[in-house]
Amino acid sequence: MQSSNPVLSRQDVFSRNGYATFRTEPETQAPDGLRRQFSPSGPVSTQPMTLDDVISRTGLLLVIAVATGAAAWFAEVGFGLAIVAALVGFGLAMVNSFKQVPSPPLIMAYAAVEGVFLGAVSRAIETSDPNLDGVVVQAVAGTAIVFGVMLALYKSGKIRVTARFTKILIAATVAYMILMFGNLLLHLFDSGFNAWGGGMGLATAAIGVVLASLFLALDFDMVENGIRMGAPQIESWRAAFGLTVTIVWLYLELLRLISILRSE
Repeated sequence: MQSSNPVLSRQDVFSRNGYATFRTEPETQAPDGLRRQFSPSGPVSTQPMTLDDVISRTGLLLVIAVATGAAAWFAEVGFGLAIVAALVGFGLAMVNSFKQVPSPPLIMAYAAVEGVFLGAVSRAIETSDPNLDGVVVQAVAGTAIVFGVMLALYKSGKIRVTARFTKILIAATVAYMILMFGNLLLHLFDSGFNAWGGGMGLATAAIGVVLASLFLALDFDMVENGIRMGAPQIESWRAAFGLTVTIVWLYLELLRLISILRSE
């Protein structure tokens, strides 16, 4: 089964059959040949990816994003640099998503650039209205809570990632992205709905939170499958990058949702 997260969609790495996972199930290990196929010059690592690897690298990427975000916040970089950071971040995301072998420097560069974007946007939102004081802290706390809840639901088996679940989530996410991108284009012609206010803004923000939350379950499943397959240790960077992308998306949707609720 493939993830709809392009970062985790490599079927040869993140597919079923096992090593060590989020759940406690019988462990098997992929043959050494599987681990040697990710580098044209030979094996990237003789060690398989582990859950600790994914957790530590995800934590590092989030620390980098928070650090650059804080710097952007206190430097008051403004929307101009935020837009540049968003475009650079998107470019790095595409490069990292489709590289055959993950590049830790490029992945960390993505986290740094994305942090600048998040810091600038977060400051702009919080300072735009006295009623929004503290909204960033609420969005960060909400992201952490949702992450913990989704992980607990996944580990307990309350949420099971099946083929049907994946297809429905992919279809819903594609439709959502088309709607939001189309609305952005309409704004160029002074049309469309206000994504940061009103009924449509509130509804789309709520939908975005739900979709991003469910994507966490999809990411957990793909990481689990990669670990089960005994994917090489370097792939933990790809897994961490995929989780970071989803966490950033969830944070932005929660920031939008809470901002609308508090401002209205």
